[in-house]
Amino acid sequence: MTLVAGIDSSTQSCKVVIHDLETGRVVRTGRASHPAGTEIDPAQWWDALTRAIHDAGGLDDVAAVSVAAQQHGMVLLDSAGRVIRPALLWNDTRSAPSAADLVREVGADAYAARTGVVPVAAITASKLRWIRDAEPASAHAVAAVALPHDWLTWRLRGYGPADSSPLGPALEALTTDRSDASGTGYWSPSTGGYDLDLFELALGRLAILPRVLSAADSPGTTPGGAVVGAGAGDNAGAALGLGLEVGDVVVSLGTSGTVFAVADAPRADPSGTVAGFADATGRFLPLVCTLNAAQVVDATARLLNVDHAEFSRLALAAEPGAGGVTLVPYFEGERTPNLPDATGSIFGLTLRSTTRENLARAAVEGMLCGLADGLDALVADGTAANRILLIGGGARSDAARTIAAEVFDQPIEVPSAGEYVADGAAAQAAWALTGRRPSWTLARDDRRAPATVPGIRARYASRATIGTDSTISTSSST
Repeated sequence: MTLVAGIDSSTQSCKVVIHDLETGRVVRTGRASHPAGTEIDPAQWWDALTRAIHDAGGLDDVAAVSVAAQQHGMVLLDSAGRVIRPALLWNDTRSAPSAADLVREVGADAYAARTGVVPVAAITASKLRWIRDAEPASAHAVAAVALPHDWLTWRLRGYGPADSSPLGPALEALTTDRSDASGTGYWSPSTGGYDLDLFELALGRLAILPRVLSAADSPGTTPGGAVVGAGAGDNAGAALGLGLEVGDVVVSLGTSGTVFAVADAPRADPSGTVAGFADATGRFLPLVCTLNAAQVVDATARLLNVDHAEFSRLALAAEPGAGGVTLVPYFEGERTPNLPDATGSIFGLTLRSTTRENLARAAVEGMLCGLADGLDALVADGTAANRILLIGGGARSDAARTIAAEVFDQPIEVPSAGEYVADGAAAQAAWALTGRRPSWTLARDDRRAPATVPGIRARYASRATIGTDSTISTSSST
């Protein structure tokens, strides 16, 4: 039996999933947590990766491995291969004014046409501009800029600082893939190349950037001889793991919320609502992202002092519309719409409507309505939407599944529980090993027919912009 491994280095944890190459069957898994926060020393990712590999029984019998990871995170390396400062993650909003500066200097239309995205705080280019302005000494020391999956792939192949890695600090050996490069704000899905003028505008000068690999490419092997895949951004990894085809739309309820689909042509939305990313197969991945998803439910469950099972029961005990209670879920600011300084709000509280049940349901409805707005934006931008695949930790909730069928207009399908990002990375490892994309079967756990309740979205829409005008950034959202 030939084994291939997929690694998902997400915001919260590192997961390793080892598959049988021929059948796709999961043979064993491992996991290790990441510390909380919006910036992190990449060494902690590496430590979690080594612990997760150990938890999965090691890679000695694995023929190929690939890494998918959270997008946009900025890893700065000096000429000796050392990390200069903690990596700023996608959910770090301090660079929102820097994003606005870039948009003013270039123009939203030009940015969208050149890179498929309009900078917001999450995008790597915005973080580079913030480093240039806020930490000039760090910016001056930069020899190379990498993303989380690029850096982990490089380390997995044996590279790194001279005092801790067998192959040393060969910065020219850094690689990435088109899906992750497309989230930087200085790579073009249309041309397949870096836009170095935009990179220099962000950092203030040029630096080494990872070589961009195609879907079946391998940058080399691990020191143990396993073939290494190109890797991917997390959403592209999930799309690959789910086997998405045109007409499928994914709604992912993780720490952040994402709505994405595969497309045959690149997208360039000058409003910035839809990010025109590339996928991990050679196609494209138009995507809308919100900062607030499952963590909205987590926070409300803590407020109500209940576990997730009881929270789901409470939410389903309330009537659709939550008795008029509306929760606008901008707990961590927001990326779409672009409101980095916004906060959450609750409307419609009366003596009669203020119940545990209504609060629970309002949290789920608010989370899903924000993502339904994202689906509307994708469709308006030309995306076909024939069915919705609901995934992520939040999709395990019966309340989320039931209310999603009331909020969205398409059938809701819930694939069987799995680590789709890691599964996609494993499929990419198999592709690099054999030269062909595997066709593993994806089981379905649940299906819900549309049961739309129009009043839910109408009430949310009437409340979502109240009190936010003063926080709206001058840059567009992605």
